[in-house]
Amino acid sequence: MELVNLITLYISVWNEPNHLLREQLLESIWAEDGTYTDPSVHIPNRKEFINHINKFVEQFPGCRFDLTSEIDTHHKKFRFTWRMILADGKVAMEGIDFGELSPEGKLHCIVGFFGLPTPKS
Repeated sequence: MELVNLITLYISVWNEPNHLLREQLLESIWAEDGTYTDPSVHIPNRKEFINHINKFVEQFPGCRFDLTSEIDTHHKKFRFTWRMILADGKVAMEGIDFGELSPEGKLHCIVGFFGLPTPKS
C-alpha cells in the first residue's frame, strides 16, 4: 500500500466512531509489534494501541483529526503534520508525527509531538 494511503487510513482510525471498524482499520495498516509514542504515552504493540485510541474517542466524542501537510518520506521513514478539531469545530491542538514502516510495508512506529516546533529567535 502506498504511504499516502497508509497515513490516510491511520487518520481515519482516529476519526472512526465505531470501535469494531477502528480495530479492523488499524489491523490492516499497523504492524502487530508497532509502537506509538507521544508526550503522554508509550504504547508497545497494536493491541494496546487500539485500546488507547478507543479510550481517546470516548474521552473526546465527535472530535476529528485532519492531515495538514504533505507526507514527507525517505528510507521507509516519514513525517506529517495534523490538527485535532473538537466536536464544536474548534482546533484543540496541532502536532507533527514522525514514523517508520515495517519491512512488510505497514506502519511500525509513530512518534508524535504536540504543537509545532517553535521558530528559533
